[in-house]
Amino acid sequence: MGFKRLLTTASAIWLGVAQLGRCSTVKGVSFPDLIDVTIDDLEEGLSRSLFTSVDLVSAYLARIEQVNPVLHVVNEVNPDALNIAAELDALRASGTTLGPLHGIPILIKDNIATNDKMNNTAGSFALVGAKVPRDSTMAAKLRQAGAIILGKANLSQWANYRSSNSSSGWSAYGGQVTGAYYPNEDPGGSSSGSGVAAAIGLSLAALGTETSGSIISPSQKGCLVGIKPTVGLTSRYLVIPISSHQDSIGPMARTVKDTAILLQAIAGVDSYDNYTSAIPFPEHKIPDYVAALNASSLSGARIGVPLNAINQTSNPTEIVAFWSAIKTMQDAGATVVTSNFTVASPNTTTIVLGADFVSDLAVYFAGLTYNPHDLHTLSDLRDFTQTFEAEMYPNRDTARWDGALDLGYNNTDGRFWEDYQKNLYWGGEGGLLGAIERDQLDAVVMPTSQAASRAAIQGAPLVTVPLGFYPATWNVTRNARGLVQQGPNIPFGISFLGGMWEEEKLLALAYSFEQKTQVRKKGPKPYLVPNIELGDFAGF
Repeated sequence: MGFKRLLTTASAIWLGVAQLGRCSTVKGVSFPDLIDVTIDDLEEGLSRSLFTSVDLVSAYLARIEQVNPVLHVVNEVNPDALNIAAELDALRASGTTLGPLHGIPILIKDNIATNDKMNNTAGSFALVGAKVPRDSTMAAKLRQAGAIILGKANLSQWANYRSSNSSSGWSAYGGQVTGAYYPNEDPGGSSSGSGVAAAIGLSLAALGTETSGSIISPSQKGCLVGIKPTVGLTSRYLVIPISSHQDSIGPMARTVKDTAILLQAIAGVDSYDNYTSAIPFPEHKIPDYVAALNASSLSGARIGVPLNAINQTSNPTEIVAFWSAIKTMQDAGATVVTSNFTVASPNTTTIVLGADFVSDLAVYFAGLTYNPHDLHTLSDLRDFTQTFEAEMYPNRDTARWDGALDLGYNNTDGRFWEDYQKNLYWGGEGGLLGAIERDQLDAVVMPTSQAASRAAIQGAPLVTVPLGFYPATWNVTRNARGLVQQGPNIPFGISFLGGMWEEEKLLALAYSFEQKTQVRKKGPKPYLVPNIELGDFAGF
Protein backbone atom coordinates (compact mmCIF):
# COMPACT_ATOMS: atom_id res chain seq x y z
CA MET A 1 0.00 0.00 0.00
CA GLY A 2 2.93 2.34 0.65
CA PHE A 3 4.79 1.46 -2.55
CA LYS A 4 2.87 3.64 -5.00
CA ARG A 5 3.96 6.80 -3.20
CA LEU A 6 7.66 6.12 -3.52
CA LEU A 7 8.65 5.50 -7.14
CA THR A 8 8.25 8.98 -8.59
CA THR A 9 11.91 9.94 -8.15
CA ALA A 10 13.20 7.17 -10.37
CA SER A 11 10.28 6.61 -12.71
CA ALA A 12 11.21 9.11 -15.41
CA ILE A 13 14.45 7.28 -16.07
CA TRP A 14 12.95 3.97 -17.04
CA LEU A 15 9.24 4.11 -17.75
CA GLY A 16 9.96 4.68 -21.40
CA VAL A 17 11.69 1.31 -21.77
CA ALA A 18 9.57 -0.73 -19.38
CA GLN A 19 8.07 -2.72 -22.25
CA LEU A 20 11.33 -3.78 -23.85
CA GLY A 21 11.88 -7.49 -24.18
CA ARG A 22 14.33 -9.52 -22.16
CA CYS A 23 17.95 -9.10 -23.18
CA SER A 24 20.55 -11.84 -23.04
CA THR A 25 23.44 -9.51 -23.81
CA VAL A 26 24.88 -6.29 -22.42
CA LYS A 27 26.65 -4.14 -25.03
CA GLY A 28 26.85 -7.22 -27.24
CA VAL A 29 28.40 -9.39 -24.53
CA SER A 30 26.53 -12.46 -23.31
CA PHE A 31 25.37 -11.92 -19.73
CA PRO A 32 23.10 -13.88 -17.34
CA ASP A 33 19.52 -12.78 -16.85
CA LEU A 34 18.86 -11.05 -13.53
CA ILE A 35 16.88 -14.02 -12.26
CA ASP A 36 20.08 -16.11 -12.40
CA VAL A 37 22.89 -13.60 -11.96
CA THR A 38 25.37 -13.97 -9.09
CA ILE A 39 27.51 -11.50 -7.16
CA ASP A 40 30.54 -12.74 -9.10
CA ASP A 41 28.75 -12.06 -12.40
CA LEU A 42 27.80 -8.54 -11.36
CA GLU A 43 31.25 -7.80 -9.96
CA GLU A 44 32.85 -8.90 -13.23
CA GLY A 45 30.44 -6.83 -15.31
CA LEU A 46 30.99 -3.75 -13.17
CA SER A 47 34.76 -4.15 -13.23
CA ARG A 48 34.71 -4.51 -17.04
CA SER A 49 32.46 -1.43 -17.37
CA LEU A 50 29.80 -3.44 -19.16
CA PHE A 51 27.35 -1.52 -17.00
CA THR A 52 27.28 0.71 -13.95
CA SER A 53 25.59 0.43 -10.59
CA VAL A 54 23.22 3.15 -11.80
CA ASP A 55 22.25 0.83 -14.68
CA LEU A 56 21.82 -2.01 -12.23
CA VAL A 57 19.61 -0.03 -9.85
CA SER A 58 17.56 1.27 -12.77
CA ALA A 59 16.95 -2.25 -14.05
CA TYR A 60 15.92 -3.56 -10.64
CA LEU A 61 13.59 -0.60 -10.05
CA ALA A 62 11.94 -1.26 -13.39
CA ARG A 63 11.51 -4.94 -12.57
CA ILE A 64 9.90 -4.06 -9.23
CA GLU A 65 7.52 -1.67 -10.97
CA GLN A 66 6.58 -4.36 -13.46
CA VAL A 67 5.53 -7.10 -11.01
CA ASN A 68 4.79 -5.37 -7.72
CA PRO A 69 1.12 -4.65 -8.54
CA VAL A 70 0.60 -8.44 -8.73
CA LEU A 71 2.98 -9.83 -6.09
CA HIS A 72 3.12 -6.95 -3.53
CA VAL A 73 6.74 -7.78 -2.77
CA VAL A 74 8.25 -4.36 -2.03
CA ASN A 75 6.77 -1.85 0.41
CA GLU A 76 9.05 1.04 -0.51
CA VAL A 77 12.02 1.73 -2.72
CA ASN A 78 14.88 3.88 -1.58
CA PRO A 79 14.45 7.30 -3.23
CA ASP A 80 18.21 7.84 -2.87
CA ALA A 81 19.20 4.54 -4.50
CA LEU A 82 20.24 6.05 -7.83
CA ASN A 83 22.28 8.78 -6.16
CA ILE A 84 24.01 6.22 -3.93
CA ALA A 85 24.72 4.08 -7.00
CA ALA A 86 26.27 7.08 -8.78
CA GLU A 87 28.52 7.75 -5.78
CA LEU A 88 29.65 4.12 -5.72
CA ASP A 89 30.28 4.20 -9.47
CA ALA A 90 32.49 7.26 -8.99
CA LEU A 91 34.38 5.52 -6.21
CA ARG A 92 34.95 2.49 -8.45
CA ALA A 93 36.11 4.75 -11.29
CA SER A 94 38.69 6.24 -8.93
CA GLY A 95 40.11 2.79 -8.26
CA THR A 96 38.45 2.06 -4.91
CA THR A 97 36.00 -0.72 -4.19
CA LEU A 98 34.63 -1.70 -0.80
CA GLY A 99 34.42 -5.44 -1.45
CA PRO A 100 32.35 -7.91 -3.46
CA LEU A 101 29.10 -6.12 -2.60
CA HIS A 102 30.29 -2.75 -3.95
CA GLY A 103 27.44 -1.24 -5.94
CA ILE A 104 25.19 -4.31 -5.58
CA PRO A 105 21.49 -3.64 -4.80
CA ILE A 106 20.03 -5.55 -1.85
CA LEU A 107 16.49 -5.43 -0.47
CA ILE A 108 15.95 -5.68 3.28
CA LYS A 109 12.90 -6.78 5.21
CA ASP A 110 10.68 -3.95 6.40
CA ASN A 111 11.54 -4.51 10.04
CA ILE A 112 15.25 -3.69 9.62
CA ALA A 113 15.48 0.02 10.34
CA THR A 114 17.27 2.61 8.24
CA ASN A 115 17.85 6.24 9.17
CA ASP A 116 17.01 7.66 5.78
CA LYS A 117 13.93 8.63 3.78
CA MET A 118 12.37 5.17 4.01
CA ASN A 119 9.91 3.98 6.64
CA ASN A 120 10.53 1.13 9.07
CA THR A 121 7.07 -0.30 9.57
CA ALA A 122 6.97 -4.06 10.28
CA GLY A 123 4.01 -3.79 7.90
CA SER A 124 1.95 -1.66 10.30
CA PHE A 125 0.54 1.85 9.98
CA ALA A 126 1.49 2.28 13.63
CA LEU A 127 5.11 2.92 12.58
CA VAL A 128 4.63 4.86 9.35
CA GLY A 129 6.60 8.07 9.84
CA ALA A 130 8.47 6.82 12.92
CA LYS A 131 12.18 7.69 13.05
CA VAL A 132 15.22 5.93 14.49
CA PRO A 133 18.41 7.59 15.78
CA ARG A 134 20.71 5.83 13.31
CA ASP A 135 20.79 2.93 10.90
CA SER A 136 20.29 -0.53 12.31
CA THR A 137 23.61 -2.33 12.52
CA MET A 138 22.52 -4.60 9.66
CA ALA A 139 21.86 -1.63 7.38
CA ALA A 140 25.08 0.06 8.45
CA LYS A 141 27.13 -3.07 7.72
CA LEU A 142 25.59 -3.41 4.26
CA ARG A 143 26.46 0.20 3.47
CA GLN A 144 30.01 -0.25 4.83
CA ALA A 145 30.39 -3.23 2.48
CA GLY A 146 29.33 -1.08 -0.47
CA ALA A 147 25.87 -2.57 -0.95
CA ILE A 148 23.00 -0.37 -2.07
CA ILE A 149 19.91 -0.74 0.08
CA LEU A 150 17.34 -0.75 -2.71
CA GLY A 151 14.20 -0.75 -0.58
CA LYS A 152 12.09 -2.48 2.04
CA ALA A 153 10.52 -5.87 1.36
CA ASN A 154 6.97 -6.62 2.50
CA LEU A 155 6.52 -9.22 5.24
CA SER A 156 4.04 -11.00 7.43
CA GLN A 157 3.00 -8.14 9.67
CA TRP A 158 5.04 -7.84 12.87
CA ALA A 159 7.05 -10.81 11.55
CA ASN A 160 3.95 -13.00 11.94
CA TYR A 161 3.52 -12.10 15.59
CA ARG A 162 0.10 -10.53 15.73
CA SER A 163 -2.71 -12.80 14.57
CA SER A 164 -3.89 -16.38 14.79
CA ASN A 165 -6.02 -16.02 11.66
CA SER A 166 -3.79 -14.08 9.25
CA SER A 167 -1.66 -15.37 6.36
CA SER A 168 2.02 -15.51 5.53
CA GLY A 169 3.06 -12.38 3.68
CA TRP A 170 0.12 -10.17 4.64
CA SER A 171 0.64 -6.77 6.19
CA ALA A 172 -1.72 -3.86 6.55
CA TYR A 173 0.85 -1.50 5.03
CA GLY A 174 2.00 -3.67 2.12
CA GLY A 175 -0.92 -5.97 1.33
CA GLN A 176 -0.61 -9.68 0.54
CA VAL A 177 2.67 -10.98 -0.89
CA THR A 178 2.11 -13.94 -3.21
CA GLY A 179 4.71 -16.46 -4.26
CA ALA A 180 6.63 -16.66 -7.49
CA TYR A 181 6.04 -20.24 -8.58
CA TYR A 182 2.25 -20.45 -8.81
CA PRO A 183 -0.50 -17.80 -9.01
CA ASN A 184 -1.71 -16.72 -5.58
CA GLU A 185 0.87 -18.97 -3.90
CA ASP A 186 1.43 -18.78 -0.16
CA PRO A 187 4.93 -17.24 -0.11
CA GLY A 188 5.95 -18.58 3.29
CA GLY A 189 6.81 -16.16 6.03
CA SER A 190 7.53 -13.98 7.65
CA SER A 191 10.33 -12.78 5.32
CA SER A 192 7.91 -13.21 2.45
CA GLY A 193 8.81 -10.26 0.25
CA SER A 194 12.51 -10.93 0.74
CA GLY A 195 12.04 -14.47 -0.54
CA VAL A 196 9.99 -13.59 -3.62
CA ALA A 197 12.28 -10.66 -4.49
CA ALA A 198 15.39 -12.83 -4.49
CA ALA A 199 13.59 -15.62 -6.35
CA ILE A 200 12.66 -13.50 -9.37
CA GLY A 201 15.55 -11.04 -9.39
CA LEU A 202 14.10 -7.84 -7.96
CA SER A 203 17.47 -7.42 -6.27
CA LEU A 204 20.56 -9.59 -6.16
CA ALA A 205 19.48 -10.96 -2.78
CA ALA A 206 17.68 -9.88 0.38
CA LEU A 207 17.95 -9.89 4.14
CA GLY A 208 15.30 -11.57 6.25
CA THR A 209 14.75 -12.14 9.94
CA GLU A 210 13.83 -15.34 11.72
CA THR A 211 12.44 -16.25 15.10
CA SER A 212 11.29 -19.70 14.00
CA GLY A 213 11.08 -20.40 10.26
CA SER A 214 10.82 -16.86 8.90
CA ILE A 215 13.91 -17.11 6.69
CA ILE A 216 13.94 -20.78 5.77
CA SER A 217 10.22 -21.07 4.97
CA PRO A 218 10.09 -18.34 2.28
CA SER A 219 13.53 -19.44 1.08
CA GLN A 220 12.30 -22.93 0.30
CA LYS A 221 9.16 -21.48 -1.34
CA GLY A 222 11.40 -19.39 -3.59
CA CYS A 223 13.89 -22.18 -4.38
CA LEU A 224 16.53 -20.19 -2.50
CA VAL A 225 19.37 -20.70 -0.11
CA GLY A 226 18.59 -19.13 3.25
CA ILE A 227 20.55 -19.11 6.46
CA LYS A 228 19.33 -18.40 9.96
CA PRO A 229 22.55 -17.71 11.86
CA THR A 230 23.23 -18.52 15.48
CA VAL A 231 21.46 -15.97 17.65
CA GLY A 232 24.13 -13.36 18.30
CA LEU A 233 26.18 -13.78 15.13
CA THR A 234 24.26 -10.91 13.51
CA SER A 235 23.16 -7.87 15.48
CA ARG A 236 19.46 -7.22 16.13
CA TYR A 237 19.97 -3.56 17.04
CA LEU A 238 17.11 -1.47 15.61
CA VAL A 239 15.48 -4.51 14.07
CA ILE A 240 11.84 -4.52 15.15
CA PRO A 241 11.78 -7.50 17.50
CA ILE A 242 9.81 -10.50 18.57
CA SER A 243 12.24 -12.27 20.88
CA SER A 244 15.73 -11.30 21.99
CA HIS A 245 16.30 -14.98 22.81
CA GLN A 246 15.41 -16.28 19.33
CA ASP A 247 15.58 -13.47 16.74
CA SER A 248 18.30 -13.65 14.09
CA ILE A 249 19.00 -11.84 10.81
CA GLY A 250 20.30 -13.64 7.74
CA PRO A 251 20.62 -13.52 3.95
CA MET A 252 18.39 -15.12 1.33
CA ALA A 253 19.96 -15.65 -2.09
CA ARG A 254 19.96 -17.94 -5.10
CA THR A 255 23.30 -19.60 -4.39
CA VAL A 256 25.21 -20.73 -1.33
CA LYS A 257 28.19 -18.58 -2.30
CA ASP A 258 26.13 -15.40 -2.51
CA THR A 259 24.58 -16.25 0.85
CA ALA A 260 28.06 -16.70 2.33
CA ILE A 261 29.27 -13.38 0.92
CA LEU A 262 26.34 -11.57 2.49
CA LEU A 263 26.73 -13.32 5.83
CA GLN A 264 30.40 -12.34 5.84
CA ALA A 265 29.37 -8.71 5.47
CA ILE A 266 26.75 -8.60 8.21
CA ALA A 267 28.19 -10.89 10.93
CA GLY A 268 30.15 -9.55 13.86
CA VAL A 269 30.26 -7.99 17.31
CA ASP A 270 28.08 -4.96 17.97
CA SER A 271 28.14 -2.96 21.18
CA TYR A 272 24.43 -2.27 20.74
CA ASP A 273 23.53 -5.98 20.97
CA ASN A 274 25.13 -7.76 23.90
CA TYR A 275 24.29 -11.19 22.44
CA THR A 276 27.02 -10.59 19.85
CA SER A 277 29.61 -10.47 22.64
CA ALA A 278 29.23 -14.26 22.89
CA ILE A 279 30.82 -14.74 19.44
CA PRO A 280 33.52 -17.26 20.40
CA PHE A 281 36.16 -16.79 17.74
CA PRO A 282 39.60 -15.41 18.71
CA GLU A 283 39.43 -11.62 18.88
CA HIS A 284 35.83 -12.03 17.61
CA LYS A 285 37.22 -12.50 14.09
CA ILE A 286 34.50 -13.97 11.88
CA PRO A 287 35.53 -17.06 9.86
CA ASP A 288 35.97 -16.73 6.12
CA TYR A 289 32.69 -18.28 5.07
CA VAL A 290 33.43 -17.96 1.36
CA ALA A 291 36.84 -19.62 1.60
CA ALA A 292 35.21 -22.54 3.43
CA LEU A 293 33.07 -23.46 0.40
CA ASN A 294 34.34 -26.65 -1.19
CA ALA A 295 32.44 -28.95 -3.54
CA SER A 296 33.99 -31.96 -1.76
CA SER A 297 32.91 -30.98 1.77
CA LEU A 298 30.41 -33.84 2.03
CA SER A 299 33.25 -36.34 1.66
CA GLY A 300 34.12 -37.54 5.16
CA ALA A 301 31.30 -35.58 6.78
CA ARG A 302 29.20 -37.23 9.47
CA ILE A 303 25.51 -36.46 8.98
CA GLY A 304 22.68 -37.32 11.39
CA VAL A 305 19.05 -38.03 10.57
CA PRO A 306 16.68 -37.73 13.56
CA LEU A 307 14.15 -40.33 12.47
CA ASN A 308 12.01 -39.87 15.58
CA ALA A 309 11.64 -36.15 14.84
CA ILE A 310 10.70 -36.44 11.14
CA ASN A 311 7.11 -37.07 10.14
CA GLN A 312 7.51 -39.44 7.20
CA THR A 313 3.83 -39.64 6.31
CA SER A 314 2.78 -35.99 6.22
CA ASN A 315 4.24 -35.16 2.82
CA PRO A 316 5.32 -38.11 0.66
CA THR A 317 6.69 -35.99 -2.20
CA GLU A 318 9.12 -34.18 0.08
CA ILE A 319 10.05 -37.34 1.97
CA VAL A 320 10.92 -39.27 -1.19
CA ALA A 321 13.11 -36.38 -2.31
CA PHE A 322 14.66 -36.20 1.17
CA TRP A 323 15.78 -39.83 1.09
CA SER A 324 17.12 -39.35 -2.42
CA ALA A 325 19.19 -36.46 -1.05
CA ILE A 326 20.52 -38.72 1.68
CA LYS A 327 21.68 -41.14 -1.01
CA THR A 328 23.38 -38.25 -2.83
CA MET A 329 25.26 -37.37 0.36
CA GLN A 330 26.34 -40.96 0.87
CA ASP A 331 27.50 -41.20 -2.74
CA ALA A 332 29.52 -38.04 -2.13
CA GLY A 333 31.36 -39.76 0.72
CA ALA A 334 29.33 -38.70 3.75
CA THR A 335 28.57 -41.10 6.59
CA VAL A 336 24.88 -40.87 7.42
CA VAL A 337 23.66 -42.21 10.76
CA THR A 338 20.39 -42.31 12.64
CA SER A 339 20.65 -39.71 15.38
CA ASN A 340 17.39 -39.50 17.28
CA PHE A 341 16.52 -36.68 19.63
CA THR A 342 16.10 -37.56 23.31
CA VAL A 343 12.86 -35.53 23.33
CA ALA A 344 11.26 -36.10 19.94
CA SER A 345 8.18 -33.94 20.55
CA PRO A 346 8.96 -31.17 23.07
CA ASN A 347 5.99 -29.52 24.75
CA THR A 348 7.05 -25.99 23.86
CA THR A 349 4.84 -23.06 24.86
CA THR A 350 4.29 -19.49 23.68
CA ILE A 351 5.54 -18.03 26.95
CA VAL A 352 9.10 -17.24 25.85
CA LEU A 353 8.03 -15.36 22.73
CA GLY A 354 5.16 -13.60 24.48
CA ALA A 355 7.16 -12.39 27.46
CA ASP A 356 10.08 -11.39 25.24
CA PHE A 357 7.81 -9.41 22.93
CA VAL A 358 6.31 -7.44 25.81
CA SER A 359 9.81 -6.40 26.93
CA ASP A 360 11.61 -6.08 23.60
CA LEU A 361 8.92 -4.09 21.81
CA ALA A 362 8.93 -1.52 24.61
CA VAL A 363 12.70 -1.16 24.20
CA TYR A 364 12.29 -0.54 20.45
CA PHE A 365 9.57 2.06 21.03
CA ALA A 366 11.73 3.79 23.63
CA GLY A 367 14.55 4.13 21.09
CA LEU A 368 12.51 5.98 18.49
CA THR A 369 13.41 9.61 17.96
CA TYR A 370 9.95 10.27 16.53
CA ASN A 371 6.96 8.16 17.58
CA PRO A 372 3.97 9.45 15.59
CA HIS A 373 1.28 7.63 17.60
CA ASP A 374 3.02 7.87 20.98
CA LEU A 375 3.21 4.11 21.43
CA HIS A 376 5.21 2.81 24.36
CA THR A 377 3.86 -0.65 25.21
CA LEU A 378 2.25 -3.65 23.58
CA SER A 379 -1.06 -2.53 25.11
CA ASP A 380 -0.68 0.79 23.27
CA LEU A 381 0.00 -1.03 20.01
CA ARG A 382 -2.98 -3.33 20.46
CA ASP A 383 -5.27 -0.38 21.11
CA PHE A 384 -4.03 1.36 17.96
CA THR A 385 -4.38 -1.76 15.83
CA GLN A 386 -7.88 -2.54 17.02
CA THR A 387 -9.12 0.99 16.29
CA PHE A 388 -7.24 1.95 13.09
CA GLU A 389 -9.43 0.80 10.20
CA ALA A 390 -6.65 -0.02 7.74
CA GLU A 391 -5.21 -2.56 10.20
CA MET A 392 -8.23 -4.77 9.33
CA TYR A 393 -9.12 -5.81 12.86
CA PRO A 394 -10.92 -8.08 13.71
CA ASN A 395 -10.68 -9.74 10.28
CA ARG A 396 -7.03 -10.13 11.24
CA ASP A 397 -7.10 -10.58 15.00
CA THR A 398 -4.55 -9.75 17.71
CA ALA A 399 -4.60 -13.16 19.37
CA ARG A 400 -0.84 -13.47 19.83
CA TRP A 401 -0.66 -10.10 21.52
CA ASP A 402 -3.68 -10.96 23.62
CA GLY A 403 -1.92 -14.09 24.83
CA ALA A 404 1.30 -12.21 25.58
CA LEU A 405 -0.55 -9.58 27.60
CA ASP A 406 -2.62 -12.20 29.39
CA LEU A 407 0.61 -13.65 30.83
CA GLY A 408 0.79 -10.66 33.11
CA TYR A 409 4.61 -10.59 33.11
CA ASN A 410 7.60 -9.98 30.86
CA ASN A 411 10.99 -11.62 30.41
CA THR A 412 12.37 -10.29 33.70
CA ASP A 413 10.03 -12.56 35.66
CA GLY A 414 11.19 -15.85 37.19
CA ARG A 415 8.34 -17.69 35.49
CA PHE A 416 9.80 -16.69 32.13
CA TRP A 417 13.20 -18.07 33.12
CA GLU A 418 11.71 -21.44 34.03
CA ASP A 419 10.15 -21.81 30.58
CA TYR A 420 13.26 -20.59 28.82
CA GLN A 421 15.33 -23.25 30.59
CA LYS A 422 12.94 -25.88 29.24
CA ASN A 423 13.59 -24.58 25.71
CA LEU A 424 17.32 -24.76 26.25
CA TYR A 425 17.01 -28.39 27.29
CA TRP A 426 14.65 -29.35 24.47
CA GLY A 427 16.91 -27.71 21.90
CA GLY A 428 20.10 -28.74 23.69
CA GLU A 429 20.64 -32.10 25.35
CA GLY A 430 17.10 -33.17 24.54
CA GLY A 431 17.27 -32.19 20.89
CA LEU A 432 19.60 -30.92 18.17
CA LEU A 433 22.68 -30.01 20.18
CA GLY A 434 22.56 -33.23 22.20
CA ALA A 435 22.38 -35.34 19.05
CA ILE A 436 25.33 -33.50 17.49
CA GLU A 437 27.46 -34.01 20.58
CA ARG A 438 26.51 -37.64 21.29
CA ASP A 439 26.94 -38.83 17.73
CA GLN A 440 29.85 -36.54 16.83
CA LEU A 441 27.98 -35.04 13.90
CA ASP A 442 28.95 -32.31 11.50
CA ALA A 443 25.28 -31.57 10.90
CA VAL A 444 21.75 -32.88 11.21
CA VAL A 445 19.60 -32.89 8.08
CA MET A 446 15.81 -32.60 7.92
CA PRO A 447 13.17 -31.58 5.40
CA THR A 448 13.01 -27.79 5.60
CA SER A 449 9.28 -27.88 6.28
CA GLN A 450 10.02 -29.71 9.56
CA ALA A 451 13.30 -28.12 10.61
CA ALA A 452 12.72 -24.59 11.91
CA SER A 453 11.64 -25.20 15.49
CA ARG A 454 14.48 -27.67 16.09
CA ALA A 455 17.00 -24.84 15.80
CA ALA A 456 14.83 -21.96 16.99
CA ILE A 457 14.29 -22.54 20.67
CA GLN A 458 17.99 -22.65 21.59
CA GLY A 459 19.18 -20.21 18.90
CA ALA A 460 21.15 -22.65 16.74
CA PRO A 461 21.96 -22.12 13.03
CA LEU A 462 20.47 -23.81 10.00
CA VAL A 463 20.75 -23.47 6.23
CA THR A 464 18.09 -24.46 3.70
CA VAL A 465 19.02 -25.46 0.15
CA PRO A 466 16.67 -26.28 -2.77
CA LEU A 467 15.67 -29.95 -2.83
CA GLY A 468 12.85 -30.37 -5.34
CA PHE A 469 9.52 -29.28 -6.78
CA TYR A 470 6.00 -30.59 -6.67
CA PRO A 471 5.09 -32.33 -9.95
CA ALA A 472 3.47 -30.32 -12.71
CA THR A 473 0.32 -32.44 -12.26
CA TRP A 474 0.03 -31.84 -8.50
CA ASN A 475 -3.40 -30.91 -7.18
CA VAL A 476 -3.76 -27.41 -5.77
CA THR A 477 -4.53 -27.08 -2.06
CA ARG A 478 -5.39 -23.76 -0.43
CA ASN A 479 -5.42 -22.39 3.08
CA ALA A 480 -8.26 -20.57 4.81
CA ARG A 481 -7.26 -17.29 3.15
CA GLY A 482 -7.32 -18.86 -0.32
CA LEU A 483 -3.55 -18.94 -0.82
CA VAL A 484 -2.07 -21.94 -2.60
CA GLN A 485 -0.07 -24.04 -0.13
CA GLN A 486 0.79 -26.92 -2.46
CA GLY A 487 0.56 -26.94 -6.22
CA PRO A 488 2.37 -27.60 -9.49
CA ASN A 489 6.07 -26.65 -9.59
CA ILE A 490 6.18 -25.18 -6.07
CA PRO A 491 9.67 -25.74 -4.60
CA PHE A 492 10.70 -27.27 -1.28
CA GLY A 493 14.03 -27.59 0.51
CA ILE A 494 16.35 -29.57 2.74
CA SER A 495 17.99 -28.07 5.82
CA PHE A 496 21.40 -28.55 7.40
CA LEU A 497 21.21 -27.85 11.15
CA GLY A 498 24.36 -27.38 13.23
CA GLY A 499 25.92 -26.59 16.54
CA MET A 500 26.18 -23.08 17.87
CA TRP A 501 28.44 -20.82 15.75
CA GLU A 502 29.03 -23.56 13.16
CA GLU A 503 27.85 -21.60 10.11
CA GLU A 504 31.18 -22.19 8.37
CA LYS A 505 30.66 -25.94 8.46
CA LEU A 506 26.99 -25.75 7.48
CA LEU A 507 27.65 -23.50 4.49
CA ALA A 508 30.41 -25.82 3.30
CA LEU A 509 28.10 -28.85 3.45
CA ALA A 510 25.25 -26.92 1.82
CA TYR A 511 27.57 -25.79 -0.97
CA SER A 512 28.75 -29.32 -1.61
CA PHE A 513 25.14 -30.53 -1.84
CA GLU A 514 24.17 -27.62 -4.08
CA GLN A 515 27.02 -28.29 -6.49
CA LYS A 516 26.08 -31.96 -6.77
CA THR A 517 22.36 -31.38 -7.31
CA GLN A 518 21.86 -27.97 -8.99
CA VAL A 519 18.14 -28.15 -8.22
CA ARG A 520 17.43 -24.50 -8.94
CA LYS A 521 19.16 -24.57 -12.32
CA LYS A 522 17.46 -27.78 -13.44
CA GLY A 523 13.97 -27.11 -12.12
CA PRO A 524 11.00 -25.12 -13.39
CA LYS A 525 11.16 -21.34 -13.39
CA PRO A 526 8.76 -19.02 -11.55
CA TYR A 527 5.46 -18.42 -13.32
CA LEU A 528 5.94 -14.64 -13.26
CA VAL A 529 9.32 -13.13 -14.10
CA PRO A 530 10.06 -9.54 -15.16
CA ASN A 531 11.20 -9.22 -18.77
CA ILE A 532 13.43 -6.21 -18.14
CA GLU A 533 17.18 -6.86 -18.11
CA LEU A 534 20.42 -4.97 -17.69
CA GLY A 535 20.83 -4.67 -21.44
CA ASP A 536 17.77 -2.43 -21.51
CA PHE A 537 19.72 0.19 -19.54
CA ALA A 538 23.46 -0.26 -20.01
CA GLY A 539 24.81 2.50 -22.22
CA PHE A 540 21.67 4.64 -22.11
